[in-house]
Amino acid sequence: MKILLHTLGLILLMNCGSTQMVQTPSQGGEQSVTVNPAKSDEDSFTNSERIGDIMKYLASDDLKGRDSGSEGIEMAAKYIENYFKSYQVKPYFDSYRDTITNYKEPSYNIVGIVEGSDPDLKNEYIVIGAHYDHIGTIAPENGDYIANGANDNASGTTSVMEMARYFGTHKTNKRSLIFALFTAEEKGLLGSEHLAKKLHEQNLNLYTMLNFEMIGVPLQGKDYFVYITGYNRSNLAEISNGYADEELVGFLPTAKEYNLYQRSDNYAFHKEFGVPSHTFCTFDFTNFGHYHKVGDEVDLMDFDHMATLVNKVLPVLEGIANASTQEIQLK
Repeated sequence: MKILLHTLGLILLMNCGSTQMVQTPSQGGEQSVTVNPAKSDEDSFTNSERIGDIMKYLASDDLKGRDSGSEGIEMAAKYIENYFKSYQVKPYFDSYRDTITNYKEPSYNIVGIVEGSDPDLKNEYIVIGAHYDHIGTIAPENGDYIANGANDNASGTTSVMEMARYFGTHKTNKRSLIFALFTAEEKGLLGSEHLAKKLHEQNLNLYTMLNFEMIGVPLQGKDYFVYITGYNRSNLAEISNGYADEELVGFLPTAKEYNLYQRSDNYAFHKEFGVPSHTFCTFDFTNFGHYHKVGDEVDLMDFDHMATLVNKVLPVLEGIANASTQEIQLK
C-alpha cells in the first residue's frame, strides 16, 4: 500500500491440481510449479494450500522484491500471464500486457477479462485489481536485503488471481470482469493511473472498481472480516454484507484518518471515472509490523485467512456482477 512512511511511523485443470510454467532465475527458462487442488465443496473454492503455493512463488527471494522494471517483476508477470491463460481468462488487449508510459523502466500491467454472459449487461464492466509490484531490494537487516512484499502485495495479487480462476472456469458473471494486476504502485500509483486513463479514453463503461491490498493477515478484535477504504463514499459495504449474509465488510476509523482511499490503486479509477472505487484490506496498523521492510515474508502470512477471504468475497462479486441494476451507488 502506498502509505507514507513518516505517517505510519513505522497456477492447467479446472478445479483440479495444476502444473504451471514460470520463469526462474536459476534456469532462465520454464519450470513446472505445482499448485495444489482446491477443495471441491461449493462453499470453499480455494484453500490454504493453493494460496500458499502462489504466495511462496510471488514472495520468494528469487523475485527479489518485484521492483518495477526488474527481472523479478518480469518473472511475476509471466507467472500471472500463464495463470490467466491456464484458467480461461483472456487478454484484455492484444496481449495480457499493458505497457505503462509514465515510468522510465519497461513496466507492465497484466490485464485479463472474463466476458459477461448477458447480451446487455456484458457491456458494463467491473475492474477487480491489485498491485503486484513491490520495492525490490533495500538496506540490509541482519544480512537480508530483499523486501519480499508478501503482505504488500503478493497477498492481494494471489487473491485476485484466484478470483480470476473462479470466473474464468465457472463463467457465472453477466457483467464483464476485468482482472488487472498493476505495476508501479509503489512508484506513485503509476500502473493504475495509466490503465484507468487508457480505459477512460476508450470509453469503457465502468460500473465499479474493487481493489485488494494487504490482506495476508487477519484483523484483530473486530466484528467484521475486512474493511474498505472510502467506506462512506458509497453503499458497497451494505451491498457486500447483503450478498455475504454476514458482517463481512466494516469501517476502520484509522483508514479514514490516514486517508487510505487515496493511497492505493482504486483511487485512479475514482478520479478518471467517478464511479464507486474501493480497496478491501485487513491491515489495520497494529496487526503487521513489517511494512516496506525485509520482514514482510511469506512465513508470516495466514493462508487460511486468505482462502477464507477469497471464498467469502466470491459470492459478493458474483452478486454484484449479476444484479439486474447497478446497486452500488455513490453517496
